[in-house]
Formats: sequence, structure tokens, C-alpha cells
Amino acid sequence: MSDVPPARRPAGELEAEVLAALWSARQPMTPQDVQTALGGDLARTTIATILARLHDKGTVERTRAGRAYAYTPTVQDTAGLAARRMHTELGREADRSTVLARFVSDLSAEDEQLLRALLGDGTEAPGASADGPGAIGDGHPRPGARGAAGR
Repeated sequence: MSDVPPARRPAGELEAEVLAALWSARQPMTPQDVQTALGGDLARTTIATILARLHDKGTVERTRAGRAYAYTPTVQDTAGLAARRMHTELGREADRSTVLARFVSDLSAEDEQLLRALLGDGTEAPGASADGPGAIGDGHPRPGARGAAGR
């Protein structure tokens, strides 16, 4: 027999489970509601701690519900959660332009074109820019830009 403790869950897994329960409920939930929705395997205090951490991160908001709080997500899905995390990381640096430049320089050609389309710069397809591969659209290459062969 081995006294090896069970493996820990990957970081963020419990938060993701709690958020999934909140998203599926479509109404504010107390820690007890979340516990029930998750099958009752986790202690209510564990769920309350996770909800408090999510509140501190701005991922959920809370309102009083008797002696407890009821929680509502401030992001609507996993894409919104990823966007919130990206925004948080960007906000941690004083030199936002350098952070954004480095982020953009590491995008795949497909992601670069998607970003261009979302920003509405009118670029049609990868490599279709008159400025050539890796150009931002102002005639200057992107920092760290690699030609199409380097991607």
C-alpha cells in the first residue's frame, strides 16, 4: 500500500468548473447552489473560496442573498475569459506598445489576418497587403516580422 496523496488538479480547473456552473445557470448562484450543480463532491467552503477569488479577479460579481452572496459571471464564455486575461496582462505593463508589438510579432499569418479583419484595416488575405508579408499597413514591417517562409 502506498500513502501517496492524490494528484492535484491542474491550475484553474476548479475555477473553470465553477464558471461553467454559473454560465449554465443563467441566474445568480450561491456557493451552495454551485456545490449542488457540481454534484456535491467539493466542500461548500472550497467553492466559496473559489468564488471569492473569481470576484477578486473581476470574473464574477456578487450580491447579498440573505447571509450569503449570490454570484454572476461578468464574462459570458471561455473566449470572454481568455480576453479578460489578455487584457489583465496588458494592463500590468507600463509600455503597452512594446507588449502589443511583441504579441503581434508572434502571431501566425492566419491570426494576423484575423486581427486585421477585426480591426477593420481592409486587408483581404494573408500576404495580400501591398506592403508585403509582415507589414502592418503603414509601409513599415512589423517588429520581429518574418516573411511567409519563416512562419
